[in-house]
Amino acid sequence: MTPVRTRFAPSPTGELHIGGARTALFSYAYARHHQGVFILRVEDTDVERSTPESVKAIFDGMHWLDLEYDEGPFYQMQRMDRYKEVLAEMLKAGTAYYCYCSKEELDALRAEQEARGEKPRYDRRWRPEPGKTLPEPPAGVQPVVRFRNPLDGVVAWEDEVKGRIEISNTELDDLIIARPDGTPTYNFCVVVDDWDMAITHVIRGDDHVNNTPRQINILLALGAPLPKYGHVPMILDEDGKKLSKRTGAASVMQYYEMGILPEALLNYLARLGWGHGDDELFSRAQLVEWFDTRQISGSPSRLDRKKLMWVNAHYLKQADAGRIAALVRPFLEKIGVTVDEAIDLPALVGLYKERVENLCQLAEALAFCFRTPEADPALRAQHLTDAVLPHLPTLVSRLQALVDWSKDSIAAELKAVVAEAGLKFPQLAMPVRVLLCGTTQTPSLDAVLAALPRELVLSRLAAG
Repeated sequence: MTPVRTRFAPSPTGELHIGGARTALFSYAYARHHQGVFILRVEDTDVERSTPESVKAIFDGMHWLDLEYDEGPFYQMQRMDRYKEVLAEMLKAGTAYYCYCSKEELDALRAEQEARGEKPRYDRRWRPEPGKTLPEPPAGVQPVVRFRNPLDGVVAWEDEVKGRIEISNTELDDLIIARPDGTPTYNFCVVVDDWDMAITHVIRGDDHVNNTPRQINILLALGAPLPKYGHVPMILDEDGKKLSKRTGAASVMQYYEMGILPEALLNYLARLGWGHGDDELFSRAQLVEWFDTRQISGSPSRLDRKKLMWVNAHYLKQADAGRIAALVRPFLEKIGVTVDEAIDLPALVGLYKERVENLCQLAEALAFCFRTPEADPALRAQHLTDAVLPHLPTLVSRLQALVDWSKDSIAAELKAVVAEAGLKFPQLAMPVRVLLCGTTQTPSLDAVLAALPRELVLSRLAAG
């Protein structure tokens, strides 16, 4: 059997789009499922719009998602000699030809066709045919190269997602495959790349469906094997509209900035248009084990922010506290917090990560550890009452005298003060929380105190 070879081929004209990331994920999962090869190809022939910054942004997004490729990255701009070699072979074989139509001629042709209510298309006036006499090439005009598309029959393929698709060749004109300056066009470069790289399966967005029959015809003209194609429906925003920066996060790194974990985004993306029964949460290994293009939905998917946050909260709960402590540091710095190395950040993360949905919320929840919180005056009035204030110095003294600054020892001292003062536990715990954390909503109080330096705890309680 021919080994499976898939590719992800983004154009570097912006950041890695969420739809592109899902396409990359599906291509990656399909290759891994079949013990095949996943290739990264950068389609950078749009010189005016392609930028090194966009290339880096794509690589950053791929790296963050850990979508590691086996071959590449290959750059189309570095393959120009190969494209020109194939163009020359096609011109010699008669499967391509020079067209000397000027822009003005093509504009006039289009206007005439539209006036007659016809679909605008090139009329093949420069296409060589038996018995046809072509005009002399006009002086000073650099020709384009056009593909000699079949005039009859249909282009048909069994789409891995959409099923059988047939398009009549009468719907296709003779595609320009090289510009006047000799640079090849997108559809031609893709064909040569897929041929040279022995791509067996092309999984891409369904905005490419119209390109597929053109690419198939060029491959057939070259005598090249045809890959299998699967066209994945687009991702829409929550209102069912095309994704944009105004209506929702469109790029992968926006999700990083939202505090989403990469494994959560991959899980969520996989479920946008693909599924394995009713399974909502699954590992990368399970995705690879289960993945099949036949399980991809033929309908567009909608982003659901609440669902994404639910998935992310699950992965936060499951994640190692030390890893999350490292990941949350940039988010703490973003809100102006300087991490004090004397504070046991992993221990605090372990307490708080089950109470939040994302790293942004976790950073906000942990900010009190590194800067004295300003509690709501209403909270102070409610909990720092005359009944409890006289007993705070006693608690400070007992905590200061502790030999073992541990959760169990701190819990014992809290209970001792409550018993001596004749209070109920919340009467002491709530004001301690307000003074220490600026809120009454915290994990187990003894665990929070134990994770903080003794000096910090005592100074905040004494200042209350």
